[in-house]
Amino acid sequence: MYDVIIVGAGPTGASAALFTAKAGKKTLLLDSDQSITKKAWIENHYGVMEITGPDLVDIGQKQAQKFGAELVQEKVTDIEKNGDGFDVKTESKQYQGKHVILATGLSIELAEKIGLEIKPGTEPRIKQIVAVDQNGKTSVDGIWAAGTVAGTSVHTIITAGDGARVAINIISELNGERYVDHDVLKG
Repeated sequence: MYDVIIVGAGPTGASAALFTAKAGKKTLLLDSDQSITKKAWIENHYGVMEITGPDLVDIGQKQAQKFGAELVQEKVTDIEKNGDGFDVKTESKQYQGKHVILATGLSIELAEKIGLEIKPGTEPRIKQIVAVDQNGKTSVDGIWAAGTVAGTSVHTIITAGDGARVAINIISELNGERYVDHDVLKG
């Protein structure tokens, strides 16, 4: 049983996984290799002079794995409520998790299939998004959404930040108190 299963390992999902794994939460990242960031050239990501989208995605996934997140390259086909958690089904396996984060970028296909509330998008060319509250919670308790699928701008710096924000909210809920992750220089 995973504490958090994240669907999508682009900037949003990998950022969320970095935070949940670093906080000691058992984290699974499921990715179908569809991230639009893989086609991007990026010069507007704070702290990075310039980087290719594929390199940004690769580094983000490696950061999450460094802290213990497990990365599996498979497409999620369904999510079903099961007791206190969820069964997350891929094309070949099934995983159990307490919380699920949808970080599916432009795609609302899975969200629609599992019956999440959908609403009109507000970003250019984003027709529909998953309805979320101020914390990233969807209409199904235990399923969260972050990044473009939840209505944020498609810019990598913003989607990565939103993934981190939703992860902090989940960690806080799991811990029963507000979670903060600050590292300090050594020496």
